[in-house]
Amino acid sequence: MDFIDQIRELAARIPKLRQGDLIKTEEGTKNALIMPFIAALGYNVFDPTEVTPELVADVGVKKGEKVDYAILKDGKPIMLFECKCCGVDLSRNHASQLYRYFSVTKVRFGILTDGVIYQFYTDMDEPNKLDQKPFFVFDMNDVKDRDIEELKKFSKAAFDVNRILSSASELRYKGEIKQIVAEQFSEPTEEFVRFFAAKVYSGRLTQSVMSEFTDITKQALRLYVSEQIENRFKSALQQETEAILAEQKQLSKATEQPGEDDNGIVTTEDELEGHRIVRAILREVVDVKRVIPRDAKSYYAILLDDNNRKTICRLRFNTSKKQLGIMNEQKLEEVFPLETIDDIYKYADKLKAAVVLYNKPVEV
Repeated sequence: MDFIDQIRELAARIPKLRQGDLIKTEEGTKNALIMPFIAALGYNVFDPTEVTPELVADVGVKKGEKVDYAILKDGKPIMLFECKCCGVDLSRNHASQLYRYFSVTKVRFGILTDGVIYQFYTDMDEPNKLDQKPFFVFDMNDVKDRDIEELKKFSKAAFDVNRILSSASELRYKGEIKQIVAEQFSEPTEEFVRFFAAKVYSGRLTQSVMSEFTDITKQALRLYVSEQIENRFKSALQQETEAILAEQKQLSKATEQPGEDDNGIVTTEDELEGHRIVRAILREVVDVKRVIPRDAKSYYAILLDDNNRKTICRLRFNTSKKQLGIMNEQKLEEVFPLETIDDIYKYADKLKAAVVLYNKPVEV
């Protein structure tokens, strides 16, 4: 299994474990979440020469201080893990314990975690002294491809101190700037609002004017983001539409029955849009490459595996009132009225159930 798949599989387990109240202690967190995470990085958690639990790190007069896990390479620690119970707020109070360990070892990376959030620290600000802020935060609740690529640098196969440190400062500053931007979007400061107001308003920026521009700035920021998302979405839809049309062109001869007269069959934009919505819904349960359209005079069918015995639904858009026909458990078509094409989303569960019906294993 690839690294990215291992991380995503582990992330998928977390909600179930937390909902079932199965992780109540620090030890439970280590066993269920943190050890599998370290193993996913390629380190053998059962080999103490590679992953040492409770490594002694005496600090000044304090003797017997122990690090939860130390990752070793050539007998020397390269990473320290300080673990807390799942759900604990990883505040500076918890990081202070890692701070003490860090100062008495030659390790360059310290990780503070509750099994869900992983905060990566180093000593960019002052040698051999843990930075106040992490340079990288990996959130198992929000696994992004770009974050996995950064995390991969800490794996056994890719670990390179210099390579990680060369990108650490950039990661940290980008993270901090993102946080500032998020805060400004939520509650813009007076300085932030004044920057924009001064560029578009020629009058005196009184308190009442600033108050008005605070709301205007919030709305403008949200409008900008929504327009960017809409443009991306339109671009993606256009690409998918072109793919569907190409797919239909390739299948047109294969789907044509002997002697069938295809005169009068016109694929409309509404039918293409309906097909896109159905594909979007079914992504959760099936590879959308298996969701194939087949147009007819009276309806636009959507099939599984291009098999007319596996009809998922029919878009009946050739009448005055649009309708959606979905196959039920008896493989009979149930017809539902649609006020708009977007109403298809109301029947997402029924569409998924139709696909699951065809994918059920045959009983013997």
